[in-house]
Amino acid sequence: MSERKHDNMKLKDVIKAFVKSNKLQGGLDVVNVRHAWEELMGQGVNQYTTRIEFKGETLYVNLSSSVLREELSYGKEKIIHMMNEALGKQIIHKIVLR
Repeated sequence: MSERKHDNMKLKDVIKAFVKSNKLQGGLDVVNVRHAWEELMGQGVNQYTTRIEFKGETLYVNLSSSVLREELSYGKEKIIHMMNEALGKQIIHKIVLR
């Protein structure tokens, strides 16, 4: 009886191969970025967050409070660092607060 190559693969490797072959990583990144924003920024910021978009290497965040938008603009580099750390990879290079 011959064993097929994938019979010895770990589930983690099978899932990675599936994601890669079906080009799903971009969609997963979008979901992961939204989740990371919600987790890191907390309820105080999330109640004023109206929309989160991730395109290319840029995170676009719409905020309903101009005061909060101004306050967060001072810490963009720190937010980028925290987000990338939470995601486990360097995918966010710029944040645009609207």
